[in-house]
Amino acid sequence: MTAIELRGVTKEFADVTAVRGLDLTVEEGEVYGFLGPNGAGKSTTIDMVLDLVRPTEGTVRVLEQDATTDGVAIRKRTGVLPDGFAVYDRLTGRQHVEFAVRSKEADDDPDALLDRVGLLDDADRKAGGYSKGMRQRLALAMALAGDPDLLILDEPSSGLDPAGAKEMREIVRAEADRGATVFFSSHILEQVEAVCDRVGILREGELVTEDSVEGLREAVGGEETLEIAISGGGADDADDADNTGNAAIEAIRDLDGVSRVNRDGDTLVVSCADGAKTRVIGALEDAGIAVADFHTREASLEDLFLAYTEGDAPGADGGDPDERAGEEPEEVDR
Repeated sequence: MTAIELRGVTKEFADVTAVRGLDLTVEEGEVYGFLGPNGAGKSTTIDMVLDLVRPTEGTVRVLEQDATTDGVAIRKRTGVLPDGFAVYDRLTGRQHVEFAVRSKEADDDPDALLDRVGLLDDADRKAGGYSKGMRQRLALAMALAGDPDLLILDEPSSGLDPAGAKEMREIVRAEADRGATVFFSSHILEQVEAVCDRVGILREGELVTEDSVEGLREAVGGEETLEIAISGGGADDADDADNTGNAAIEAIRDLDGVSRVNRDGDTLVVSCADGAKTRVIGALEDAGIAVADFHTREASLEDLFLAYTEGDAPGADGGDPDERAGEEPEEVDR
C-alpha cells in the first residue's frame, strides 16, 4: 500500500509556480526524508498532502484516499507536527494533549504521551511559558495521539537540544517499527540521515532525485571527502598562511576526479572520486605544500544535498546555487 501518492501535481500562486509536475510515492511503513533548499516547494507539498491548499493540476492521495474529498477521514489517521507550532498560552500541556486525544476520538492516556516526550513534569504548566524545544515536544505528543497511520513531521528537531533530538529520533524509529509511515522534512541533515529509509530532494518545485542515502552516494560517483591538514613550511603570519592555502587550492582544483575544494583555516576539504586521493596528495607535494595529516570520510548527506541542489549531480540542472539549507541558531529546550 502507498501512504502518500502525488501524480502530476502542480501548484501555482499568481505568477509563481511553487510545485511543478511532481510525482511522489511514499510506501506504507517507511520513513521518508523530504529535503530541499528554502523556497523549493516543500511546505507547499506538505500543505497539499494535508489539504490545506489544493493543487492547480494533478492528484493527491493519502492513505489510499483522495486528499481533496476525504480530508476529514485522512486527518483522523494522521498526526502532524507543523513547522512553527503555536500553543494556546493559557492552556497547560496536559490540556493540549487532552484536546488532541478528543479530536482523534482516541483513548490515549495524556500523561503517557507527555511522559513519552519528556514533558510529564511540566504537564500542569501553562504552555505559554514553555521554551521552543518544550513546545516542539508538546506538538509531537499531540501528533502521536491515536496511534496515527501517518506522521508528518515538519522540522521536528527545531529548538531541541542534542538529547531531545536523540529522543525524537528514537520515537520516529519506534513509530515506524509499529507500522506507521513517517514523512520527515528537516534542514538538520544529520537527523534525516539517521532515521530515513529513503530521501527525496526537491529543487525549484521539482523532485530531482530520490533514493536511499547509500544509493545517492553511488549516483554521484561514490565520492569521498578528503580532509588535508597543510603546513606552510614555517610560515608564521596570516599572509603566508593565506598564500600557502591559495597555492594548495590552485594545485589540486583542476585534477581529474576532484569536484570541489574548500579551505577551512589550515585544512583543505576536497570532494573527490574514489582513487583520486593519491593524485591530490602528490600534486600538493609537487607544489611544495607540506601535508601534515589527512584522512577520508564517506560523503555525508549534506555533501549529497549540495551536489543535487547546486546542479553538480546526475540529473540536476546547472545554474546559480540555491540558498544553502540551514537556520539561525535557536533557543533550545532546557
